[in-house]
Amino acid sequence: MQKTSGFATLAERFLAMLANERGASEHTVRAYGREVRNFAAYLAETLGEGGQIGSVEHLHIRGYMGVLYQRGLTKASAARALAAVRSWFKWLAKEKLVEQNPALLVSTPKLPKHLPRVPSAEEVNRVLNSLEETRGGEKVEQKRADDADVVAWPERDRVIFELLYGCGIRNSELVGLNLDSVKWGDDAILVRGKGRKERLVPLGDEAAVALRAYLPARAERLMTAGKGVLVHEGPLVTNLRMRGDCRLTTRSVGRIVKAIALSRGLAADVHPHTLRHAFGTHMLAEGADLRAIQEMLGHERLSTTQRYTQLTAGQVEKVYDETHPRAK
Repeated sequence: MQKTSGFATLAERFLAMLANERGASEHTVRAYGREVRNFAAYLAETLGEGGQIGSVEHLHIRGYMGVLYQRGLTKASAARALAAVRSWFKWLAKEKLVEQNPALLVSTPKLPKHLPRVPSAEEVNRVLNSLEETRGGEKVEQKRADDADVVAWPERDRVIFELLYGCGIRNSELVGLNLDSVKWGDDAILVRGKGRKERLVPLGDEAAVALRAYLPARAERLMTAGKGVLVHEGPLVTNLRMRGDCRLTTRSVGRIVKAIALSRGLAADVHPHTLRHAFGTHMLAEGADLRAIQEMLGHERLSTTQRYTQLTAGQVEKVYDETHPRAK
């Protein structure tokens, strides 16, 4: 049996902390795990199996970045690797296993700024209106006709679009919603986001209408499938065949959104996160406060919210003219 290096052991301790203490998503733990384990293996190869974590310097990290570039990784991939290494050493410093974080001395690769392509409000409304008008039994044109969850269930599919676009929630947050997540008395939904953080997001009138149309159809399908116990509890958005615990997966949501978007004339690269981008962009364009959007999106940093929004030069000038004291 191959002996585990001290670097690898520390990497696993960090990943366990992410999963158990910080409540990071499975996707985050998997992504960090790949990057941190690869760097730990590089350290073991560079410094030897008996190397000490405290002897790691920023030059070792820069050397590793060079190796990544030699392997053909893009700047974006290298930047993700560096971010994971920084987080690892931040935890090591907090645990007093190293004196300081050497990764802070390594500059993040400069990335080209690509604004996400966002459909217009008119385009999204066209899709939502078409779902409202659709009646049961219709099948959406799609590449994966064998995937049962891509077959249109109009009431459910409208709820998916209304919550992703109308509330700006993440795909993972959508599938994590339960029936009791809908707070009818507060006109809001309780969303459990990254790091198990909870936030209340306003439930718009159209989303509420869509939910009220969907819930009886959901109950009927559950009863037919012999899962009546879930009529008043369990996952809010269910899969078509009521398999397993009946909860829809993020992958199925992605397929549903893409299939419907394509059939309604939207771009081929539309996915659930596109609707989240659109939520922030359209609200900002209508004059919503950036910090209010930040709160609804559940962003820890305002800079993250700013990346979700797109402003034309004319919109920026208009905001300046209307709000800055020296512009009046």
